[in-house]
This record gives sequence, structure tokens and C-alpha cells, in this order.
Amino acid sequence: MRFSFKPRYALLAAALTTLSAAPLAALAKPLTVCTEASPDGFDVVQYNSLVTTNASADVIFNSLVSYDEQQKKVVPALADRWDVSADGLTYTFHLRPNVQFQTTDDFKPTRPLTADDVVFTFSRMLDENNPWHKIAGPSGFPHAQSMGLAKLIKSVSKVDDSTVKFELNEPNATFVPILTMGFASIYSAEYADQLAKAGKQADLNAKPVGTGPFVLKSYTKDAIIRYDANPTYWGAKPKIDKLIYAITPDASVRAQKVKAGECQIALSPKPQDVADAKNDKSLKVVQTPAFMTAFVALNTQKKPLDNAKVRQALNMAFDRSTYLKVVFDNTALPANNPYPPNTWSYDKSIAAYPYDPAKAKKLLADAGYPNGFSTTIWVRPNGSVLNPSPKAGAELLQADLAKIGVKADVKVIEWGELIKQAKQGQHDLLFMGWAGDNGDPDNYLSPLFSCNAVTSGINFARYCDPKLDKLIADGKATPDQTKRVKSYQDAQQIIHDQALWIPLGYPTAAAITRANVSGYQVSPFGRQNYAAVAVQ
Repeated sequence: MRFSFKPRYALLAAALTTLSAAPLAALAKPLTVCTEASPDGFDVVQYNSLVTTNASADVIFNSLVSYDEQQKKVVPALADRWDVSADGLTYTFHLRPNVQFQTTDDFKPTRPLTADDVVFTFSRMLDENNPWHKIAGPSGFPHAQSMGLAKLIKSVSKVDDSTVKFELNEPNATFVPILTMGFASIYSAEYADQLAKAGKQADLNAKPVGTGPFVLKSYTKDAIIRYDANPTYWGAKPKIDKLIYAITPDASVRAQKVKAGECQIALSPKPQDVADAKNDKSLKVVQTPAFMTAFVALNTQKKPLDNAKVRQALNMAFDRSTYLKVVFDNTALPANNPYPPNTWSYDKSIAAYPYDPAKAKKLLADAGYPNGFSTTIWVRPNGSVLNPSPKAGAELLQADLAKIGVKADVKVIEWGELIKQAKQGQHDLLFMGWAGDNGDPDNYLSPLFSCNAVTSGINFARYCDPKLDKLIADGKATPDQTKRVKSYQDAQQIIHDQALWIPLGYPTAAAITRANVSGYQVSPFGRQNYAAVAVQ
């Protein structure tokens, strides 16, 4: 008995000693997040959907600067400081020392982040002679194009390994905030060189390498994405060792899964699921007013939507109060402007078009369509924070348009294909939404209403007007906020008068979590940060 007991005791003691000496990170629990859709890919500069940003830029990559949502200002990230010349034309970024790129099965970096990586990242987007620019996907570089960065940025140059200089062709008050956006994520020039030599350029999208808190391990489309915590991350180490995205398109199923404990966080829940979760002690609801706008874009390049009276008629035909009650359960504020009221320069004097079917019919007659016309309504199949019940909303619009003689067919199109075709301008009426990245009004105006954005495809109204374009450009050209407010309010008036959208609502961003989840905050911009999240 004595002989047999002692070895067991010794083994147990050794095991306990080993356990107590193990690092806390090794004991961290994984986090499973039920997300609403598959990303378009992981090369975030090619895409503009929030789903893609959340699957790539927000977990795998970092940018030179980031936006602190609590302080409401731009803060250092890969650059620990930056200088701006007196004329506002030169920005010099000083890189954080010893930032390591991720090590994966396919890439082992031989050096830390340098200015070469920053130069490569922006040259790829902006320089047509860069080999990587020429092999971009069919979408090109939509954010860089819609922001007009190729025209704005004169050069990006290496001063030394830890210093990079941007020279602009003209002053731009939005330049640094723009760099907080996902598409400005910094890529490894060394990894790109390795892929180019091997003829595997497509792996930049399929097998990304960044400096962020998590490393992509595997991806099965429409099913699951797996990440591991990055052991060499330069920032505060993640409190979870593994991050899992369980792709679950149906919002009700996401709510069921978090209730059953199959995931710890459910994104973009339906309003009713949020209400139910508030009465469940095993769950928590995290929410905040969103810096987002839900809208129906009217393609002004398609007849008869090229006629402002027709677009105004469609605005007056839609009973948006019923829409907000049915689709958002009255959790969204009625929208009248392109961006929400928690944005500076928001013009509260602009009123939404009233629900007035009789006047809508008169406007159609005045425009030459007394008997209406036929059109299509495009909508995604599954819900999101910007459209909790897509098909129900589309059918409400369809029924209201029928009352003024407009026959609209509802086309339900898979999210990736819908975005692809909408960027090409193939839609008529398009249910869409936009989430800003940094609180600046231009984060809505340049991407959604500039002439550059027609070319890049993100301007879903496909409206290019010299006067509107100049107002947007003037607002960016000066740091004087009073002048910017005047330009942006004039721009809002044109957008309203031309009825480029049917503005729908300003939603509340919400998520449902298990009660044992701590550190998770809902972003008003829809961005996701799991580095500080823990599962007890």
C-alpha cells in the first residue's frame, strides 16, 4: 500500500506544480462568436463590407493609428507618434519599435515592422505601376478609390526603417482619421515578396499575415473561422487563447445558440431577441446608439430613377413609421439625413419626406409616369444590425409602391453577390446600410456621394454632381470646423432635395452575450475588438 501510494502522490504533486507554474494564457478559455455572414475574403483593402472588416482588419491586422471610441479621438497604433507640417501637406509617422508580423505555417518573418511595409501597403493601393495593384480583385481598392487617395497622396516614402513620410497634394482634415479605417491595415512587404516569387499572390487574401492580436488558422466558407491568439502581439495580450467565428446567417438561430451556450456572443440580434435576453439571467445585452444609417439607395443611372421627382415620389410613398415598427420594433430612430444625429454637422432642420401617397402619385404624373412603372427591389437574405428582417422590409416597400402604381419585384440576393453586382450599378432600389469608422461626417459623404465613389462602386445612388462633389471636397480641405459644417450642411441639403436615398433609420447596435463574458463592448461603428474579452 505504501509503495503504490507514494508514486501516485508524487505524480499528483508534480502535476499540481506544473499546473501552478503554467502561464495564465495557457488556461484561457476560447471565445465563440455567432456572426451573421461569411467575409468576402481576408485581404481587407479589396472589400468594403463590415463583415469582412470584422473578420480581417479587426483581428488580424493593425493600422498606423486607431480610433479610441471612449476618448472619441485618433490614438497611436503601429505608429506611436506623428508630426504634421505647418502647411498641412506632410505627415511623418514614427513606427513603434519591435512590432512583429505573425508567424504562420506558410510564413516566418525575418524582421520586425519597418517603413518598407507601410510604403508597400499604400503603393499597392495607389500606384498603378505596382505589380500588386494590377492583380487586385474585380472590386479594385474601393475605399482608396472613393476617398480619392491616389489624387490626394503625392508620395509615400521611407525616411529610415522606423520613419515614413506622406506628402499630400493639398491639405486634408480627414487624412489621419481615414488611416484608422480597416482598408489602411499594414501588410508585410516581406510576405508579399515571398508570395510573388512563388506565384501565390492569391494567398494574400486566403492566408493573411498581419500584426494584430489573432492569427488566422482555418476558414470554411459559410461555416466557421478559427483564430489563435498571436503570441508575439505588440499590444496587451488577448485574454482568450482561441477565437472562433460560427457563421450563422439567421438572427434567431444566433440568439438560440447563445442561449444554449453554443456561442458566447451573438452579433446583430433581432430587437425581440434582445428584449427576451434581458429577462434571461444567463445572458447579458450590450448595446449603444450606432454610428450607422439604414437606407434604400435609388440608382440614379437607371430610368426613371434618373428623375428627381420620381425619387421624391418613392420617398413619399413609403410608410417608414410602419417599417421601423415592424423591422426594428421601434428600436431605431427615424432617419432623415445620410448620417446619424450623433455626428457633428448633422443638420436637424432638414425634415424627412412625409408619408403622402396622394402627393407621390401627383409627382409621378408630373414626371411623366401617371400609370407608374416597373422596377426591382434588391435585398439580402439574412438580417443584420442595419436590417434585422430584410425580406419583411422589402415586402412593405413593395406594397406601398404598388399603391402609387409602381410594380416592384423583390429580388433576394446572397450578400456577397449583392455587393458585387450593386457596385457595378446593376440594381434599381437597394436596401443597404452604412457604418462610419471614426465619427467624421466625411466618412459618409466621400464614400457614398462623391464622384470617385461612383467609379469605386460604393456610391450606390450612382450620383455624380459637380456642386455636391465640390462641397464634399471643400469640407475636407480645411481644418476649420465651422467652415466644414457649412459645406457639409449644404451637401446634406442637396442629397435631401435630390432624394438620392430613402433614409430609413438610425439603429441601436446590440449584442447578446453569456453572463460569464466580460470585457466585451459594442462599437457604435460596428467594429469588433475581442482582445480584452474574457470567458470566466
